[in-house]
Amino acid sequence: MTRSLSAAISGIDAAQTMLDNVGNNIANVNTVGYQDTSVQFADLLNQQVAPAGAPQTGVTGGVNPIFVGSGVRVSSTSTNFTEGTNVQTGSPTDVAIQGTGFLVAQQNGQTYYTRAGNLKLDANGQLVTQTGALIQGWSPTTAGGTILTTGPTGPLSIPQGQAANPAATANITLGGNLPAWNGATVTTQPSYTATTTAYDSLGNQIPITVTFTATSGTADSYGVKVTTPTPGSTTGGTTSLGSGTITFDPTTGQMTSTTPIPLTGFPTSYSVPTAGMNLDFPAAGTTGAVTQFSGSSTIAVASQDGYPSGTLQNFSIGSDGTVTGTYANGKTQSLGVIAMANFANENGLTKVGNLNYQSTLNSGTAQLGTPGTGGRGQLLGGSLENSNVSLGTELSNLIVAQTAYQADTKVVSTTSMVLQSLVQM
Repeated sequence: MTRSLSAAISGIDAAQTMLDNVGNNIANVNTVGYQDTSVQFADLLNQQVAPAGAPQTGVTGGVNPIFVGSGVRVSSTSTNFTEGTNVQTGSPTDVAIQGTGFLVAQQNGQTYYTRAGNLKLDANGQLVTQTGALIQGWSPTTAGGTILTTGPTGPLSIPQGQAANPAATANITLGGNLPAWNGATVTTQPSYTATTTAYDSLGNQIPITVTFTATSGTADSYGVKVTTPTPGSTTGGTTSLGSGTITFDPTTGQMTSTTPIPLTGFPTSYSVPTAGMNLDFPAAGTTGAVTQFSGSSTIAVASQDGYPSGTLQNFSIGSDGTVTGTYANGKTQSLGVIAMANFANENGLTKVGNLNYQSTLNSGTAQLGTPGTGGRGQLLGGSLENSNVSLGTELSNLIVAQTAYQADTKVVSTTSMVLQSLVQM
């Protein structure tokens, strides 16, 4: 009699554990990065009532052993690491994991692994989880420098207000068309200008004017003169930086030589490198080349490669984990790379709360690397991974657990009635 009681009680305990698990899953249906769990059961020790008997030819047949079970126990719990639905948030600190793997975080000397990508910045600009754990990754060796993803990881920081270094202009590239010149001998030759702003090593602006003047008496030829206003001049004086002559093929309208014109002799108030700058012409016949066709002038500066300093305006997280900062000067640079970890046995991880996991002897050691490599999933910036709990499945499990619980309590009440009948004999 007592065997049925103990078996039923173990069933009640097991059903209660299943109800607890279902309740926890349903409670976390809206928890970012939550992975649902399930409970597995196994029977308890079986008591052998009678052993098996071997068959004897022509005498008796064999008999199977007789066992009576002792109940049920929870054998394990497993986590469903199937990716949840991704939802776009637009927040630069949010990140969803597409595929397998975990973000790596550290807090109070402990290392944690999580799929919850609802990150934030603390007062020091560090990228942290909602509970303050420091997200790990690799940072540049110097501001804007290279990032070595083979070395040890460390906390990632977003340097709010950081200024990107300026770069001096080295090349000014022209493009467009100069009107065809017939070489007439005139007192005042046709002249056309193109202007741009260059930069010195400190990011100071240098106004540049390029003047093209048709050569009197020589067809298909223009003189080129490059100047900049003289700082401090009260009479509008200019400083000559360089000059040259360009010629065109009268048949094709293309330049016969595209040798750059060196620009030197900048006013000393500018911090221009010793090498100065170059006035460049694209190769003849290429897109953007300087031409000489009939019509109006479209000559202009197509580009210059210098830029001023600029403060960090915003940042984004790429699929490979690279955190890219965008600066006020329009330039971008890498601020760091987020590390990810995967494991030989994800279900060997232990849950420690706050959507964090820690490794165990049965999970294997964490395999660190960049997103999208070594079997690790990619990251989706500006998005979050929702809970992967299926309400339909959990409500079905709720009915199953409830039915099992009620059935086990019925066994208890029935056994009690039988025992009472026995006592009353």
